[in-house]
Amino acid sequence: MAVAIITGASKGLGRALALALARRGWDLVLNARTPQVLERTAQDVRTHGRRVTALPGDVTDAAHRRDLVAAAGALGGLDLLVNNASVLGAQPLVRLDAHPLAGLRHALEVNVVAALGLVQEALPLLRQAPAGTVIALSSEAAAEPFETWGGYGASKAALDQLAAVLAVEEPGLRVWAVDPGDMRTDLYRSAAPEEDEEGRPLPEQVVPAFLRLLDGRAPSGRYGAPALLEQR
Repeated sequence: MAVAIITGASKGLGRALALALARRGWDLVLNARTPQVLERTAQDVRTHGRRVTALPGDVTDAAHRRDLVAAAGALGGLDLLVNNASVLGAQPLVRLDAHPLAGLRHALEVNVVAALGLVQEALPLLRQAPAGTVIALSSEAAAEPFETWGGYGASKAALDQLAAVLAVEEPGLRVWAVDPGDMRTDLYRSAAPEEDEEGRPLPEQVVPAFLRLLDGRAPSGRYGAPALLEQR
C-alpha cells in the first residue's frame, strides 16, 4: 500500500488532498500545528478505511520531522512527501518597505528550510519506494511580481529552486513544484482579507490536478494546477 506524508493537513488543500488519497487507498501521516483540528481531519480520513497517523507539531522542529518520517516507516515506507505547510510572513501582506524582517525569516524557515529538512529526513525511504515522489507547494507569487507578495513570493521562489535542483540530484524520484492557483483558503483570506473570494475554487476542486500528476507520473518540473485542470 502507498504511504504519504502531508504537512499542513488539518484544513484547506492539505485536508482535501488527504481525503482524496485515502479514497484511493493510501495510508497517511498527517501534520499540522493545531491538535484538535488535525484530529478531526484524521477521523474523517479514517472513514475511508485507511491507516492514519496524525502528529501535531511544527515542521521547523527537527525532532518533529524525524517523527513524521518514522511514522511513515512504521506504516511500511514512504512513497509521497507533500510539503504543503506554509506561512505568509506578514498578515495581512504589506509592501517590502514595511515588511517585518522577523516575518520574512519565519516564512523562509517554514516554507524553505523546514521543507528541505523534511526532504533530507525522508530521502532514504523515498529512494526505496517504487515511485518516490516529492511535491512542493508553490505559488504564482514565486514567478510573478505582485505588490505586497514579495516576502511570501521570495520564499516560494526559493522552494521552487530547491525542488528543481533536487530533481536533478535525485533522478530516480519525481519532484514537482505545483502552483495550485488562487483558492478559498484561510491562508489567502489572511493575505488579502479585503478581497472577495467569490469565483475562487475550493481546494477540493484543485485536488484533481495533483491526482493527474500522480496518475501520469509526469516528469519532474514546475506545474500550474489551472493548466492541468484544463487538460481534462
